[in-house]
Amino acid sequence: MEYEVANIEPTILVTGGAGYIGSVLVRRLLASGYRVRVLDLLWWGQESLAEVRDRIELVQADVRNLPETALKGVYGVIHLAGLSNDLAAEYDPSANWQMNALATETLAEACLASGVRRLVFASSCSLYDGLEGGMHDECAPIKPRAAYALSKRYAEEALLARCQRGLESVILRCGTVYGWSPRMRYDLVLNRFARDAVLYGTLSLHGGGWMRRPLVDVEDVSSVLIATLEAPAELVAGEIFNVLSSNHLVRELALLVARAVEPSGRTVTLEETPLPELARDYECSNTKLVARVGFTPTRTLADAVAGLLSRVDADDPAVLADPRYENIRWLELMHAEAHELDA
Repeated sequence: MEYEVANIEPTILVTGGAGYIGSVLVRRLLASGYRVRVLDLLWWGQESLAEVRDRIELVQADVRNLPETALKGVYGVIHLAGLSNDLAAEYDPSANWQMNALATETLAEACLASGVRRLVFASSCSLYDGLEGGMHDECAPIKPRAAYALSKRYAEEALLARCQRGLESVILRCGTVYGWSPRMRYDLVLNRFARDAVLYGTLSLHGGGWMRRPLVDVEDVSSVLIATLEAPAELVAGEIFNVLSSNHLVRELALLVARAVEPSGRTVTLEETPLPELARDYECSNTKLVARVGFTPTRTLADAVAGLLSRVDADDPAVLADPRYENIRWLELMHAEAHELDA
């Protein structure tokens, strides 16, 4: 990416920069020599940024109410803010639509008005849910059906429509992310299995765990976000990319974790539970990302499981069970506390 002002570290705005992906990405951006401005509502606090707080500009704000100065001096935007999974979207459909759909459209207009050219958007491979079996690439005729996927699709279309006006929109459809982050989440399938194997010795498999999922490490996602931020416009502008390292059955992930725990002397039981109403099952191809951007995953599932298990072992069990690490539980808790204050 070319910058208009020579010899000045460019400023990158990261919306949702205190979140699960964002807090990893921010550190990677700093290591790459960027100035970083984080815009985050801080629903989960700012502890994830404590280590780098003196090296970033932190703007506590709601992406639905973008401050006028948010884009001042910014050369590129990485947009991560919003509700981040099906459960959270179904819990508050209105907030989901405002954050994931409408706020993304508003941000795109603000970028155009401020002269910001590159906007990299974290979308989701969940858009492929509901399609017939097979490997899906970016040309698949998607038919979003859940609130989360519908909001992401609206945002994609809003961003791509503005490419004609000079916005270099890049859409990244991310698979299910795993791996350790300073703003940890244990509601993501591999992370949850690692925690539950140590804490409870039981891994719950909805429907036996026969659903397929595309997966990607949080470090690899951060690499792709930076690579597409920096890539020449002719390679990425107005393009959609699937971001994943490999596809796996959920059951495979549980078995991998269970086997990794065995040397410690623990026994892990797999427990089959009923399928939830929203049970995603699909596979995706990352061929376009590899060919166009040169993405090569650096983190294997085995690496991630080993790292997760070592951190889980070192943490206090009470901390691991904290609702802060599961998005829907934390949203429900904040909602309940808000009602108590209003009463």
